[in-house]
Amino acid sequence: MRRLWLIFAQVTTVALAVLFAVRMIAPQWLARPHEESRLMLQIPSARTPAPTAAPGSYSAAALKAMPAVVSVTTTRARSPRGGSPLERFFGGPDPSQPTVGLGSGVIVSPNGYVLTNNHVIEGAEEIEVKLADGREAAAKVVGRDPDTDLAVLKIGLPNLPTLAFGDDTKAHVGDVVLAIGYPFGVGQTVTQGIISALGRTQLGINTFENFIQTDAAINPGNSGGALVDVYGNLLGVNTAIFSRSGGSLGIGFAVPASTARNVLQQLIATGHVVRGWIGVEPQDVTLQMAQALNLPEAEGVIVTAVLRNGPADLAGIRPGDVVMDVAGQPVRNTGQLLNVVAALKPGSDTTLRVLRKGREQNLRVKVGTRPQLPAPANPSDDDQP
Repeated sequence: MRRLWLIFAQVTTVALAVLFAVRMIAPQWLARPHEESRLMLQIPSARTPAPTAAPGSYSAAALKAMPAVVSVTTTRARSPRGGSPLERFFGGPDPSQPTVGLGSGVIVSPNGYVLTNNHVIEGAEEIEVKLADGREAAAKVVGRDPDTDLAVLKIGLPNLPTLAFGDDTKAHVGDVVLAIGYPFGVGQTVTQGIISALGRTQLGINTFENFIQTDAAINPGNSGGALVDVYGNLLGVNTAIFSRSGGSLGIGFAVPASTARNVLQQLIATGHVVRGWIGVEPQDVTLQMAQALNLPEAEGVIVTAVLRNGPADLAGIRPGDVVMDVAGQPVRNTGQLLNVVAALKPGSDTTLRVLRKGREQNLRVKVGTRPQLPAPANPSDDDQP
């Protein structure tokens, strides 16, 4: 009996030892089916595919564009007058300390060219660009174009992310867009909206206006940032907002990518932008003018003055002529006339269809080069095609 008890005790001890070892080394051998499933769910698998974007998500476009959108920080000297008497009395900003400005930019070339707004870097003594990956670099100004409020910077960093230009000519009202920038200095931010309007002109923001309007939230600090399509391509450069409070009210404006590309190429090549010019002073045709001139509708541009010996003068254009189209492109207002003439190649010949005393005439004009003038405080006061 004693011998049987010893054998039982030994067998039991060995069985418990084996069970303990199995429990420690391969617990799934002892798990019931539902317990095995629970154990497998707790262990991450390297073979699990990455989650795809949810329906209606624009994460792919955002992830493609975000690395190439940068923060632009500028340093400017304060006015030597030291502010107003009230500021000095109440301890306003120290006039000896420089001011710091915040904006955004878009890397459009692996060579380090960055598009931004002219007003972001105008008057800056130092410009610093910070990438989304944390790298920083001092930037130098390649060229500025106040007429479109665009500027090109250059930074010297390797392996730069870039953003490809989209085709804004194929954009439609209602298309979804994303605005990417660094508003209020809080960090890179993506907002979503639609294209609200195309070809916005006569806003008094720039000399040459052909804005994309969007309701994607654009706030201070977003200037110079990217407006991208749902494929993550650059559709425009965010430039201005309509706001009574300083924040977004759902009315923002971006310079189209086609304009930005043209300015970029010219600034890199020559440091300035060359535009066509004919030397006239234009004014929109009002309803009263249309009635007085027996025009079918209040559209077109009336010439109020002609520069002596300028291209228009030599072509026979006279004050009072109503310009109907230029180079076959209809002209309905001053903004369109400015843009159409500016796009003409200096030295080329073009045809203006004008209405003079109720009769249409086609006049051949040799396009001149638009003079390089300083940007006016209110561009709409000095616009001359």
